Amino acid sequence: MAAVLKPGWSKPSTILFASEIPANEKAFAYAVAQASEFGADLILFHAYDTLVISASETSGVRYYDYASAARTEMQRLEPLAERARAAGLRCEVVVRPGLAADQILAYARERDIDRIVMGTHSPGPIGKLLVGSVAEAVLRTSTVPVFIVGPEVEDGALRNFETKAVLCAVSLGEASAIAAIFAANLAAEHKARLILQHVIRPQDRHEVLAGRSIDQIEGDLIALVPNELQERIEVQAIVVPGDPTEELLYQSRAQHADLIVLGAHGATAFAAITRHGVVYKVLAHSQCPVLTLSPAVLAASGATGDKVSPVETFLAGVF
Repeated sequence: MAAVLKPGWSKPSTILFASEIPANEKAFAYAVAQASEFGADLILFHAYDTLVISASETSGVRYYDYASAARTEMQRLEPLAERARAAGLRCEVVVRPGLAADQILAYARERDIDRIVMGTHSPGPIGKLLVGSVAEAVLRTSTVPVFIVGPEVEDGALRNFETKAVLCAVSLGEASAIAAIFAANLAAEHKARLILQHVIRPQDRHEVLAGRSIDQIEGDLIALVPNELQERIEVQAIVVPGDPTEELLYQSRAQHADLIVLGAHGATAFAAITRHGVVYKVLAHSQCPVLTLSPAVLAASGATGDKVSPVETFLAGVF
């Protein structure tokens, strides 16, 4: 299988920042930093489902003023746009009425967006992440990579938003190979090192290790990265038994990862429990941003079959 990855996915020329009002300042800072690094256009996008109700001066009849609502929303985002332009970026504001997730996804297709950047809410009182229907719908079905800034992500300004280490969760499945190649391309663009991590769940340990050593599996993981990319970046493989979420979060800290790449693939030891909250928990607790590849992105890159079923493999909002 030859993966077909769009160059803009690893080196974006147009970035969409999906903004709430007020904006998530940390996520906005990451969007600006990425646009600056790649010389990309930045679009500040906001979808609203409330309309400004005005009264006619002559009749007193109340009506929905669509034009006024759009102007109001644009004015609220304009200070962000001015800050981006002051940083030397080409930036525009786009607002649309309607359901946020639908509008974000539709506009990303219309405008040929290369990457979506968005933030998530803080954990609730019982410790669960309030990803929200908007972020979850975008993560599941986006046709481009989605860069998520979670509530525990450290301020990127502390390290000048540099990406020196990329951690990618993989197995030996078809979709994982695509995720690994994508992560390797990202690492090459950032001149960063790449860590490929596979976690063997306790119940799968006997089957996975039957006739193979950890070293052999690590060698297989490194082989997922094309030779031409291996010549450009440092690649390390880590295979460990344990809980996928805990091990991924642990290694992200131990390896000082600046970015985690997660593919929403199925039929693998790592992704098989995504429906129980791996992606969800990583977004909640990761100290660095997470870049997700939806089943649609993986399918467009060449992954086939049930391994990229969005219904079965990417229920990010479920514990």
